[in-house]
Amino acid sequence: MFGRKPKIGIAFGGGGARGFSHIGVIKALEEFGLKFDYIAGTSAGSIIGACMAAGKSWREIYAEAKKLKTKDIRTSKIPLVPSKTDGIQTLIKSVLGDVNIEQLATPFSAVAVDIKSTREVCISHGNLAKAVAGSCCVPGVFVPVEFGERLLCDGGLQNTIPADIPRYFGCDYVVAVDCHKERTYGTDSQKLLDVLSCSIRILMKSNAVKGYVNADVVIAPETKRFKATRAENVDEMVEEGYHAALDAMPQIMKLFKKGKPFKTKKYSDPSEIDFV
Repeated sequence: MFGRKPKIGIAFGGGGARGFSHIGVIKALEEFGLKFDYIAGTSAGSIIGACMAAGKSWREIYAEAKKLKTKDIRTSKIPLVPSKTDGIQTLIKSVLGDVNIEQLATPFSAVAVDIKSTREVCISHGNLAKAVAGSCCVPGVFVPVEFGERLLCDGGLQNTIPADIPRYFGCDYVVAVDCHKERTYGTDSQKLLDVLSCSIRILMKSNAVKGYVNADVVIAPETKRFKATRAENVDEMVEEGYHAALDAMPQIMKLFKKGKPFKTKKYSDPSEIDFV
C-alpha cells in the first residue's frame, strides 16, 4: 500500500504584491521537475496558482509580472473609493483566456469569502477570471464580486494559506507557500485604508495558523521589506521565493519519494466551507 504514488497538492497564500515571490517558488519547483496534482490559491496566490494550473512556466508568469502596474489593478482614481475588479479580470483573461476553471490543465481552486453568508467559498468551477477576482477582493480596496448569488471578498479573511483545500480533493501531502509570514505588524495611522489593512492583517494572522497545520512542508520567503500594495521589486521577490523553495527542497523531495499513506490527515471541518 505504501508503494503507490502519492497525490501531492500545493497551496499559494495571500499577501498582495508579495505574491510575486510565488514566481520564484515555481522556478525552483520547475528546476527539480516537480508536478503537482492539485493547486489552490488565496488572493494573490490565486492569480499565481491559476497561471501554474494553466501550464504557464515561471518565465511566462514573470514576464507578465514585470509588465504589471498598480494602476492596472486598482483602477479607481478617487481617494477612499474602492476599485472594481475589472483590472484583475482583464489581467487573467489576457494571460489565460476567458475560460472556466475546469478547463485548466491541473485541477485548481480559488478561495474567497461570501460576505452575504460570511462563509468561506472554495471555487473549483465557473469563470476563472471572476473567481480569481473574488479571491483577491480586499474589503475597502475593491468592490465585492458577484459570483452567482454570492458576493465574494478576499479569501484571506478566512483562509489565507489554503493548505486544507488540496486535502479535500484527495491529496495525501500538501506543500504550502506563505508569501507574507511577517503579517502581524500594526499601524499608528488613523487613515481608513491603513486601519482596514491592519484589521485584515490581524484576521490573516489567526487563520494563517490553519495553513501551517494542514501543510506537510511550508515555504516562507523573507518578504517583510516589501510593500503589499506596490507592484515593484519583482526581481528581488522572485529571488526570495526561489531561495526559500531551494531551502525547503530536501523536505519537498521526501514527499515525492514517499508512498501513499493509509489515511490522509484533515485538520479542518469541510462543513464550514461552501464548495462551488
